[in-house]
Amino acid sequence: MSEAFWTFAALLSHWRRHRANFATVMVGLAVATALWSGVQALNSQARQSYDRAARLVGEAGAPALVSAQGAYVSQAHYVALRRAGFKVSPVLEGTVRVGGATYRLVGIEPLTRPGGAVLTGLEDASDLESFLRAPGQTFAAPQTLADLGVAPGARIKTDQGALLPPAVVQDTVAPGLVVVDIGVAQTVLGRPGQLTRLIAAADAALDEDALAAVAGDALRIETAEETGDLARLTESFHLNLTAFGLLAFIVGLFIVHASIGLAFEQRLGTVRTLRASGVSLTTLVLVSISEVLLLALVAGVIGMFFGYLIAAVLLPDVALSLRGIYGADVGRALALEPRWWVSGLGMALLGALIASAASLVKVARMPVVALGRPLAWREAHEAMLRRQGVVAVLCLSIAAAAFLLGKGLVAGFVVIAGVLLGTALLLPLGLAALLRVGEGLSQGALARWFWADTRRQLSGLSLALMALLLALSANVGVGTMVEGFRKTFTGWLDERLNSEIYFTATDAAAGQRVAAWLEREKDVVAVLPVWRTETRVGAWPVDVYGLRDHATYRDHFSLLLELPDAWDRIRDGTGALVSEQLAQRMSRDIGSEIGIPTDAGVWKVPIVGIFADYGNPKGQVRVGVDHLVRHWPDARRTHYSVRTAPEAAADIIERMREAFGEGLAQVSDQAALKSMSLRIFERTFAVTSALNTLTLIVSGIALFASLLTLADVRIAQLAPVWALGVTRRRLSDLEVGKVLVLAAMTALLAVPLGLLLAWCLVAIVNVQAFGWRLPFHVFPLQWGVVLVLALITAFVAALLPVLRLARTAPADLLKVFANER
Repeated sequence: MSEAFWTFAALLSHWRRHRANFATVMVGLAVATALWSGVQALNSQARQSYDRAARLVGEAGAPALVSAQGAYVSQAHYVALRRAGFKVSPVLEGTVRVGGATYRLVGIEPLTRPGGAVLTGLEDASDLESFLRAPGQTFAAPQTLADLGVAPGARIKTDQGALLPPAVVQDTVAPGLVVVDIGVAQTVLGRPGQLTRLIAAADAALDEDALAAVAGDALRIETAEETGDLARLTESFHLNLTAFGLLAFIVGLFIVHASIGLAFEQRLGTVRTLRASGVSLTTLVLVSISEVLLLALVAGVIGMFFGYLIAAVLLPDVALSLRGIYGADVGRALALEPRWWVSGLGMALLGALIASAASLVKVARMPVVALGRPLAWREAHEAMLRRQGVVAVLCLSIAAAAFLLGKGLVAGFVVIAGVLLGTALLLPLGLAALLRVGEGLSQGALARWFWADTRRQLSGLSLALMALLLALSANVGVGTMVEGFRKTFTGWLDERLNSEIYFTATDAAAGQRVAAWLEREKDVVAVLPVWRTETRVGAWPVDVYGLRDHATYRDHFSLLLELPDAWDRIRDGTGALVSEQLAQRMSRDIGSEIGIPTDAGVWKVPIVGIFADYGNPKGQVRVGVDHLVRHWPDARRTHYSVRTAPEAAADIIERMREAFGEGLAQVSDQAALKSMSLRIFERTFAVTSALNTLTLIVSGIALFASLLTLADVRIAQLAPVWALGVTRRRLSDLEVGKVLVLAAMTALLAVPLGLLLAWCLVAIVNVQAFGWRLPFHVFPLQWGVVLVLALITAFVAALLPVLRLARTAPADLLKVFANER
């Protein structure tokens, strides 16, 4: 034990003598842990909200009965099932608008709800009496009531004029949800005698034959893939966040790998002395591992703290993105579980072991005599590069195999990971080749030394340059994708938001009154209903919209694919338009039939056109409005768009508000809707941009750490050149030039890699994650920005080490020759 203790003390003394090296190790581990744990905190917060929503009335994944036609369940069937002995509980779900915002309304029957529900407040008789007896209660999370501006005990009034029961704060209700008695929900949603589904206990065995005997073919057992819509719809969003967090974590580990490698290199003499003093190789390796774990634990705790801060800063943007795209509400106060701390610290420990593995293996395998030669393992650098090349080819081969043979979102990320890691591992070989070309083309001794010495520095800077390559390529790739999406999305909005006014009435009757008034206005060209209903196609949620045949759609609603008479067939009810993601998910093409569940059965209609529907996680079908009403008599008939002269829109909106007042739930012009959509777009990518920027900063820290820790070694290498007459100022300028040359070469190689990354994101990941594909655009101006960013990053990273060199006293340079080995 004493041997291990004094060995541990001897190894730790290195960090006291080399504080800069110690700082880089701690910063690398802390930054890597912070970025990873911050992303995981965001994902954890969102998934907790999804889980609370899914388990509101029963255990997640519990069996349920739904309409076989994808419509609503009849209350009569529920009563018959209860009489037949089925222990099921009714649930009705829908949406209500309050203050222009949408909230999910859930109606439950507390007396029959199964066990395993997270909802509390209904445990005893007095609670049940308060909830069920008029006026009842509305359960909502504190955040929801704060957003609504409603105090506990007050009643919530919807934009349609309905009054909910008095509000009660309930922490177990997920944000964005309001829970009421099912009878109240049926009244507010206008669904008398209708239910969304029937929930059973988690351990209940629903017998299909017994079910058919009671309900015939009207009901079916809900499959596992149909449950947890929010979790499924948002899976790709969270996977993207995780991928960025992992990339930043890997870039941070480059700092740790370089710093720990240099630390082991610098104390080879100490290791030799310990071995010569009788310390066994096993003890030395175990103590070294313990040292790495101790450093990782301390840095991990620091990183977890900063990860929490990062998550707290980014959470509002994530919450807005999830609400704007998926309609998912996420709590805005971080509530982290113990497993988040365990997983974050575990990643820090695992990352530190991975980053130090190569150094530990070298110490374990290197003979004692070799340990006595400083920089002994640099002699194996060429062999290491060859092995690195083999691993790079293996990574690229895995990426190619995943591209050719793999399917799904995970395969897409395997392609990206393989390409990025393979190219990064090949970077030192590529840079070495370019530097050899530069050396061959140069004239004069000093110029040739510049290129040769730059190539010599690759062994110490390769990891930092690999980190810079990954960060720059991510910047190019993600920047290209986002700018391409912005360009496409803006054009798509101009086509979709082609009417000048959009309004939502409080109910169908109010909508007809407003529409009739508008049709009498001389400045109004057309009043177009945008009625809709919700159903499921192949277990996927789908919105069905009804359109009136009008030039607005024929001229402005562009289609990706269409039959020549598409719009005529939409008008006649012999065709339907489907969104790109629905067609891709259901493997349908132009001319094929799609079965759409209706209240009266499955409506089989040919697909006559496929349209882009960017940003919508659900499927969408567009049919003639008359046929929508025929197949779905209870379709929502409150939404309209109005064509008018743009200059008359503001006056018409004002007069609409004066004439109808509370009959209008919402009214806005085209510019307001576009502004809101673009604002959601920008906030959606704010998190991605922040992680991208942080990754670039981390790569700059990696380069700075490598240059700083190599500063002492460089003194010995530059002293002979100084002795030959090159001034310290000139040497400093040349050192900056070397770093800038390496950074510029890395940036030039990052551009094609980034474009390949952007193509993978657009053509593979986006299609698998969302079901739609963006056009691929390139933005050459971005490439220049990336080159400038690389040069600025390299210059800032090199500044302090070069200043130290410039201020090195001549006496210190002469000492190199006094201690020459």
